[in-house]
Amino acid sequence: MFIALSSGACLLVLQDPLKMMPQPMCKLLFDQHKVTVLQVTPTFLRRFGSHSIRSFVLSEKTFLRILALGGEQFPPLSVLKSWRQPGNNTRIFNLYGVTEVSSWATYYEVPESVLNSQSGLNDPVPLGNPLHGTMVEVRNDDGVRVEEGEGQVYLGGRRRICFLDDETTLPHGTMRATGDWVRLQDGNMFYSGRKDNQIKRHGKRLNTEYIQQVVEELDPVESCAVIWFKAKQLVLFVVPKRPLEEKSLWRSLQAHLLSHALPDHLVLVDSIPHTKHGKVDLSRLHLIYGDHLREKMGAQLPHITDGWWHSLQDLWKSLLGLPEGCPDVPEDSVFLLSGGDSLKAIRFHEKVETLVGRPVPGLLEVLLSDTFLDIHRYILKCTSPVMETPTSVNGQHGVEISEGYPIKRKANAQKLHITAASFVSLSRGNRLFLQLCSEEAGQRCEVTNGLSQDLLWFLKRSDGGAKHTKPNPSSEQIMTLQERWTSDTGKCVDASPLFVISPNEASASLVYVGSHSHRVQALDLDTGAIVWERILEDRIESSAAVTKCGKFILVGCYDGGIYTLKRSSGDTHWIFTTGNAVKSSPTIDPVSGLAFIGSHDQYLYALDVEAKQCVWRAHCEGGAVFSSPCISTKPHHLYMATLAGRLLAFNPLTGKKLWKIDIGKPVFSSALCDQNHIFVGCVDANFYCFSHTGEKVWQLPADGPIFSSPCISALSKHITFGSHDGFIYCCSAEAEILWKYKTSSPVYASPFTFPNPHPGSAELLAAASTDGNLWILDAHSGRLIMRHTLEGEVFSSPVVYGSRLVVGCRNNLIYCFDLIWTIK
Repeated sequence: MFIALSSGACLLVLQDPLKMMPQPMCKLLFDQHKVTVLQVTPTFLRRFGSHSIRSFVLSEKTFLRILALGGEQFPPLSVLKSWRQPGNNTRIFNLYGVTEVSSWATYYEVPESVLNSQSGLNDPVPLGNPLHGTMVEVRNDDGVRVEEGEGQVYLGGRRRICFLDDETTLPHGTMRATGDWVRLQDGNMFYSGRKDNQIKRHGKRLNTEYIQQVVEELDPVESCAVIWFKAKQLVLFVVPKRPLEEKSLWRSLQAHLLSHALPDHLVLVDSIPHTKHGKVDLSRLHLIYGDHLREKMGAQLPHITDGWWHSLQDLWKSLLGLPEGCPDVPEDSVFLLSGGDSLKAIRFHEKVETLVGRPVPGLLEVLLSDTFLDIHRYILKCTSPVMETPTSVNGQHGVEISEGYPIKRKANAQKLHITAASFVSLSRGNRLFLQLCSEEAGQRCEVTNGLSQDLLWFLKRSDGGAKHTKPNPSSEQIMTLQERWTSDTGKCVDASPLFVISPNEASASLVYVGSHSHRVQALDLDTGAIVWERILEDRIESSAAVTKCGKFILVGCYDGGIYTLKRSSGDTHWIFTTGNAVKSSPTIDPVSGLAFIGSHDQYLYALDVEAKQCVWRAHCEGGAVFSSPCISTKPHHLYMATLAGRLLAFNPLTGKKLWKIDIGKPVFSSALCDQNHIFVGCVDANFYCFSHTGEKVWQLPADGPIFSSPCISALSKHITFGSHDGFIYCCSAEAEILWKYKTSSPVYASPFTFPNPHPGSAELLAAASTDGNLWILDAHSGRLIMRHTLEGEVFSSPVVYGSRLVVGCRNNLIYCFDLIWTIK
């Protein structure tokens, strides 16, 4: 835009719909408007097709004087030459740069002699010379400048200064690391690829851009793209110039690619999707490949359902690389002893789930330890007709809880006998996750955000139907907090407690809390006894979460690690390392089981804990992540707020960004959602409500910044939150402030609603102010029930289960109180 404006040229602005129609756009640009200067990405240019590029863009009579390609790796010279008609005089430039230095930093004009020569088709195109005022350095892994060989590009300039995020000053001579690797040879820089596009495959480092560069030079290929699907499968997408057989293309790939660069799968497509910036849309390619797998497996499904035994035989042989026509797999064969490994086992698990169209929980453990016959029987059991009507995410089948919180029963269903695999997790802000497993059919019911905590008491009772005893309504009742136990962690406790209740385990109810002392403690809820304790590498502010399988506890740490600990022992299962401190608390997807957590490195991570894999990561566009992610099942969205003042929505399965809202000020509050809305507070002293499509519905002003995360009442669906103005606010989903209560100091922690055994009110609310006061209020009126003072500041959020309240304090202690009702 500035080039056009500063030179007095006419700037042609295209409408977005037109950009999706390559042929009409090509005629508009080069036939109707006769564009003279074009700067695009190579992906965008390829969308015209080689024939149109040759006939319009780089024809002999084209009006295009300058074609500048940037934003991606420059096309091979052989491809570039094939695009030009004889007699074409368009000047062609390779532009290189990054957003962090205001885009372009270097340029290189491909000489006319090179374009007209028939030799040097395989020569790489250099990045060229720095623009005026730009400094370019190449440094190795140790940060030492190199003059020859491989290294990473660093960009800067004495007068060319770009401030990022909250920067207001920069040291003189600051150089920005680009993440781009080059090869220095004879004073020229040749692009090698993005550092984050490097993968390790078959024990060797591989850059996916190398594959794209080689494949694009093949004669039948119009364009291509590569993805590393779920960090396990290398998938090549190819747009062919003409109809071709996959077998012939495979032969060409084998002849031109290194053995460790051969893709696992080849997918022929009509076009390569691109982002609004003209680059390859990798997120969209992941979705396309997922659909491709489902269609492929769906076509085989009738054969599979007719004979599971033969289907598993074929799958077993395929994954272990056994030749066609080999004998059947013996019934007593064990996967690991037959040449399998953990990675192949995970692929086996995934393929089975794709074939049956539903999760097969526990298959991985069976596959790694049992025989082929056992595996076959297990899959048949999990896919038997009794599973055709699964319990829903909203708990619509299988169990009645108690009056006032009805959940419909399946017709003629027998009483549910809960197995030891059942558990409930309960954490700050009234966030609840329930998994019920019955002995009869392995039924499961998963619940998040919104069902009564009578569920907890229901699970707690061995008979499954006992209700808590309510006091005599004729007597006036007074509530007090009676200290049950404390646990000394050695330093401040800012993290909030996590309850995990397993009714049929020996230790039925445990509390997990981290501390600034680097400790994570697992405490018996009844006695306060330390079941286990782990000391991590740095302080802990992240509140813990339990995985969907119930086996592991996740917690973030200031050392940048996300620790996965075995719930029963505290032993390390896996440590995933991010690029900066982790203060965000994990969130578990009840649909996929993935764990989501943010980091101060500005990324949001999706982790498959059982497989020890990072499924995807998404950059949060310049903002460190302090708050916790929020998951919605209908629609299946993931929401993340950042310290840059943005609220972003992602596809939980792929990490693709769905929409973004700029609130304008940092967000420390974690978002929370119901079926229709997303709620979040901001330091600009406003409480916001957004729709699931990213539209602002309303905002409510407070008189101070809002760090507190919201809580949604299970009964009334009212929303409560705290503010630094010292008030606790309660509002409806329609933006009506129902009540507010003035405490004695700022409220940083999240409120917590819980059932009230007193007949005067259905729900109570527990909250904490930073001066150490605990407050119990009537959740519907805001009336004070009681106050209790701790000897230290409180930033931890209280959590209530039954008649127990647990909260952390900055006097180093974790407190557990009994809620006692007495007759006045």
